[in-house]
Amino acid sequence: MSDSKLIRGTKLLTAATFLSKFLGLLYIIPFTAIVGQTGLALYTYGYLPYTVLLTMSTMGVPLAVSKFVSKYNALGDYHTGRKLFQSASIVMSVSGCIAFLALFFMAPVIANLIISDPQTLKGNSMEDMVFTIRMVSVALIIVPYMSIIRGYFQGFQSMGPTAVSQVVEQIVRIAFILSVTYFIVGVYDGNIAIAVGFATFGAFVGALGGLSVLLYYWFKRRKMLNEQLQESTVNHDIPLKTMYKELISYALPLSFVALAIPLFQSIDLFTFNNALIASGVSQNEAETAFAIVSQTAHKVILIPVALATAFSITLVPTITKSFTSGNQKELQQQITQTYQIILFLTLPAAAGLSLLAFPAFGALYGISEIQMGGEILQVYAPIALFFALASVTSAILQGMNRQKFAVIGLVAALLAKLILNYWLIYSMGPTGAVVATYIGYGILISVNVWAIGKFANYDYRFILKRLLLISIFVAIMGAVVLLCQRILTRWFPLDVWSNTVIVLAACVLIGGAVYMLLSIRSHLAGQILGNRFRFLKRKK
Repeated sequence: MSDSKLIRGTKLLTAATFLSKFLGLLYIIPFTAIVGQTGLALYTYGYLPYTVLLTMSTMGVPLAVSKFVSKYNALGDYHTGRKLFQSASIVMSVSGCIAFLALFFMAPVIANLIISDPQTLKGNSMEDMVFTIRMVSVALIIVPYMSIIRGYFQGFQSMGPTAVSQVVEQIVRIAFILSVTYFIVGVYDGNIAIAVGFATFGAFVGALGGLSVLLYYWFKRRKMLNEQLQESTVNHDIPLKTMYKELISYALPLSFVALAIPLFQSIDLFTFNNALIASGVSQNEAETAFAIVSQTAHKVILIPVALATAFSITLVPTITKSFTSGNQKELQQQITQTYQIILFLTLPAAAGLSLLAFPAFGALYGISEIQMGGEILQVYAPIALFFALASVTSAILQGMNRQKFAVIGLVAALLAKLILNYWLIYSMGPTGAVVATYIGYGILISVNVWAIGKFANYDYRFILKRLLLISIFVAIMGAVVLLCQRILTRWFPLDVWSNTVIVLAACVLIGGAVYMLLSIRSHLAGQILGNRFRFLKRKK
């Protein structure tokens, strides 16, 4: 397959990932309005253990299978890829059932770890937590099997089935979550805990939607795939043991790096409430703060991260090719371009979100928790740059076949988070968890940046100059946004939802215009994004 087709496929997949994340932000807004922050906290209690177990049970399978299948397809051996697909489908179905049983029967233990002292419970009960965890666990039966089908198609450089199934899965899940919670709480005036439990079951319903799409593509393309199988010129006849050994060598580093955010959130899950309650905060306040850190604020932050990553990750296949062929000049240019895109898009978004934390939180989630939400989001927003840098530098190391350093950095980061989290939350309140995340991700990024510099022989001086210029533009934008916000809040105080929308919209438009004007007039935007947006290359 040509490089251009591969990059187009990668762009399609990253666009689908961005759309899924964006939909994930949108549904949280009405969902929070229905179940409230404590209901959202209960939803997170179930969903986070599920996410960790799901990532562990799939073990980076889609990318690993695609790499394996692609390798042998290129050698003219379609038999080996099909043999892996048939065998791994059984293995992943079994691992999914084991993960389901583990989460289902471990639900009471997990609930007791989340709230170590049941006597403190005044909001969500232990029974509510157990019910929620068990409802979401059912999805583990089919989601791992889906990962095999997605990986197999990607091995043929066909990203469409994965992209479409991801979006359909998300749409079906969200439609189910919002409809079932609205009917239980809004129409029948039912228990919020029951509504949240059924909402987590949406993971299973959404997975059915995604699986239906994948099966449609499979039956549609089965004839063509079978013809390729018959036309195979080679059959390596690799034993299953050797095959899985190779697959695991691809999958484990990918899986561990993919676990970064879920593992950081899991540390919060098992320490956040206990630390706050121990410091004298009520369970209700603790659960509200946890919902903001893990869901409402977190979802907003992931939008600029997804956008920047979607732009930059398309360069990773070409980075792999340049590193493998030893084209040092091209490799340096591609790494530089990746860093520039991340800094150019994420730094102003993170700064702007931090400066506009109060109107942003109020506009998205209402003004009932605007004080706590605004304070947390203000501190948490800059983590978007850390998330983006960690994700992309890990992907670059993967392209250079040096992913073990990303794993080493992540282990060190998790240890720092684990050691510091409880103490920082106890002494600083909810923002202590955010500070611990900054420290952890700072360690991960430092290791990745060092490894890229060493093994790609990369010189960071140019990027530091770019960072200085972008920072100057962001500082000017920030000053304008602060002035605009200060003036507008005198006329539109943030005590009414409509006022938060007016202040947010006006400040975003003015701040965005200032930043883009500075970037375009200085030709920075054209140099970084000109190959993506032709109008930026035009000369006056």
